[in-house]
Amino acid sequence: MSRQNGLNKLQSYGQRVFSREGLALKRVSWFGRVWVPLAGVAVLSSLFPAVASAGGSASNAQTSQDSQVISQVGSISAFPSGPSIAVASTGGTTYSAAASVARTVNRSLSPRPSALQRVSASVLAVPAVIPIAVSTASGAAVTFSGINDYQQRFVASGGNQFTVTPPDQGLCVGNGYIMEIVNDTVQIFDTSGNAKSPPVGTNAFYGYPYEINRTTGALAPEEPTDPNCYYDPQTGRWFNVVLTLQVDPTTGLLTGADHLDIAASTSSSPLGGWVFYHIPVQDDGTQGTPHHKSCPCIGDFPHIGADQFGFYITTNEYPFGTGPGKFGNNYNGAQLYAMSKMKLAANATKLRITHIGGRTLGTVPSFTLWPDEVPGTAFDTANGGTEWFVQSTATLETLNTTGMSNTIGVWSLTNTSSLNSPKPNISLQGVTLTSEVYGVPPTSEQKAGPVPLRDCLLTGCLTGIGPSSGEVESGFDSSDSRILTDWLAGGKLYAALGTIVNVNGRYQAGVAHFEINTASTISAVTIASQGYVAVAGNITYPSIATLANGVGAMAVTLVGPSYFPSAAYMKVGSAGPTGSVIVAKGGLGPDDEFCGYLFYNCGNTTTPSIRPRWGDYGAAQVDGTNVWVASEFIGQTCTINTYKVDPTCGATRAIIGNWDTQISRIP
Repeated sequence: MSRQNGLNKLQSYGQRVFSREGLALKRVSWFGRVWVPLAGVAVLSSLFPAVASAGGSASNAQTSQDSQVISQVGSISAFPSGPSIAVASTGGTTYSAAASVARTVNRSLSPRPSALQRVSASVLAVPAVIPIAVSTASGAAVTFSGINDYQQRFVASGGNQFTVTPPDQGLCVGNGYIMEIVNDTVQIFDTSGNAKSPPVGTNAFYGYPYEINRTTGALAPEEPTDPNCYYDPQTGRWFNVVLTLQVDPTTGLLTGADHLDIAASTSSSPLGGWVFYHIPVQDDGTQGTPHHKSCPCIGDFPHIGADQFGFYITTNEYPFGTGPGKFGNNYNGAQLYAMSKMKLAANATKLRITHIGGRTLGTVPSFTLWPDEVPGTAFDTANGGTEWFVQSTATLETLNTTGMSNTIGVWSLTNTSSLNSPKPNISLQGVTLTSEVYGVPPTSEQKAGPVPLRDCLLTGCLTGIGPSSGEVESGFDSSDSRILTDWLAGGKLYAALGTIVNVNGRYQAGVAHFEINTASTISAVTIASQGYVAVAGNITYPSIATLANGVGAMAVTLVGPSYFPSAAYMKVGSAGPTGSVIVAKGGLGPDDEFCGYLFYNCGNTTTPSIRPRWGDYGAAQVDGTNVWVASEFIGQTCTINTYKVDPTCGATRAIIGNWDTQISRIP
């Protein structure tokens, strides 16, 4: 069937993309402007200067906070052990099995530059970086395949799943186990790479119905996304967090409600029991939430961290509709949710959640406040317990219209020990630090190779796939300069983001890293060292973890004209990444997924456009004396002739996607 019949309509609501192949489905379009500047950019330029203010000025302590008590909503006695655990939906609509519908998740307001041209003029020059070497001889002590797109679509929950891109890499390691959670599948391994569970759908793990019942076409009322995973050595417990969007299973419409789902293990083994909690985050005054401007809203891009006393989740809040939000740009700032880690680990029947939202660094809105994690139990216990967060300031969310910046923000949450009391009294303070220049990176180009989905689209070789002229192999998204990692070791924060760099006269994607000295007062925080990493190609989605001595690794994706998308890493020392980029697992073919093609209109535009995806983040963790990394890569390849006979290419890919993940232990 053709797009004119309405069977390929894109719906957008934040950073994951999924395709409901086999459905004719209409949804409310939450976020139509995903890759392009807001219509109000001209207004924003008059409200905010081209470059964020520099210096080391600290904001005043911002202590106003909301509090809510939530209860356990369910439990399981053991991790699901089979592929068909979820209970099928009983209601809903049966849809045509001919075409595909795609939607995007995880909102990003900033436009992307190209390899040849910047998006806008700026007084800040793109940093010129000398490329470093790439080593294709993996030094990983252990490396093995994690979850892939075929397993996510056809194995988890008995195949009653959507095709999802990107995976959003979640990883936690401890007590001899590895838990991997991606969009929308979770699996447990031992530290030798042996599977200790089958791939299980995230819906099944959280006790929800199938994402889609492939027999009846019925939809689940819940759609989880943006997975995170954390093992806490102090309590010996495992924690998972996802953002879940509520759906009317009869109409297929999003209801406007969404919640952060927390899973906490009942023992030191992830194969044992789990209990579940929901934190409503629509912030429209319903279900105990505060009433924020232009809400109901989505609590997008959740990430987690912990200190000795607390467990923390941060999100970026965007109105569902086109309202201005708090900052006039359809954005309400970062939101922080804090709770007692000890009570969470004890599986308390009720938890008090303290919510701080919409803070600013001067006039700069908070954005992607990435919480710190630590090696072992090396928490910051100063000031009654301290959790640290780092943010960037180059995106439209921060009212920066140039896509370039030379400042970062550092935040401290203090008196976290009070989270164990009936009336928590925590304090969030931030400081703006002058930094090296960085900016929104361009799309990452990739090595040319077999792209059977593209070839099939050109000719309409399978029912519901094409025909569509003008399709070409695309690159993929390199993120938008948001902070993607924050690790605390030895009194120093290790943070990194994706940035535009100039390598031999060509704009491409690289990494900017920052090593930040913490202090007992926020105004005394300083940048100890900083730098860039670039290669003859692109590196994207950095994630850092170190041992207590600051020695560790940074996971990245390596891709470029000479590289298929590959899982790679760098060693990390006290001054940040060092040495060459090392390939843990080389890519075997190009990224060949539906959002890279006009037919699926993942750009959500009147004239079909692409929005090829990757990431949206990597992962790095430690386990005693070991550092572990995980990244998305492409671990398969096949020709159009093979694809036409078997579009899974021997159970190595989904029909309209082909990502893989790789997990490695770095000596």
